[in-house]
Amino acid sequence: MKNIHPEFAYQSRELGVQIEDTLGDPPDRKTYDKVIRSLIGEFANGFEIDDLNLLSFALADYLRFDDPAGLLAQAADYEEGDAAKVLKMVSCGNAEANIALEVVADANPELARKAIITAFLFKNPKRWTDEDNSLDALQKDEGNEDEEDEDQITTGHNIDHLFDTRGDENV
Repeated sequence: MKNIHPEFAYQSRELGVQIEDTLGDPPDRKTYDKVIRSLIGEFANGFEIDDLNLLSFALADYLRFDDPAGLLAQAADYEEGDAAKVLKMVSCGNAEANIALEVVADANPELARKAIITAFLFKNPKRWTDEDNSLDALQKDEGNEDEEDEDQITTGHNIDHLFDTRGDENV
């Protein structure tokens, strides 16, 4: 399991919610496919939709991840990465989806990079782990619980140092 950047984990979860919402309950694959085709068409025609989740949503079913280890390594940094390298790590099984990816990559390579990594993480949830930001994990990171907490005062604890020893001389 590899830790990834928290923003990629968030985007991957959001992609899952978006797909689930679009499919509906009960799942309507026909409507879902229509939405995907429409998005792919918009991206392929150069319509500037600067939305990471919409792009990853449109491409997720068409991307083939040719270098999973490389994509996982790229998922470590959200803000900076090598878009050209990431683009070489995938291929598209659909001609129009491939055109859409190329058009977006030419216009906004960072958006394409982030969308590819997000789609990869969504499709491969067992390959990575999210940072554990639970209270228990944060407390473990703070140090050993057996150590005395300096802020806690117990009965019989010497507290003389907390009081002013000079008394009225301060006036």
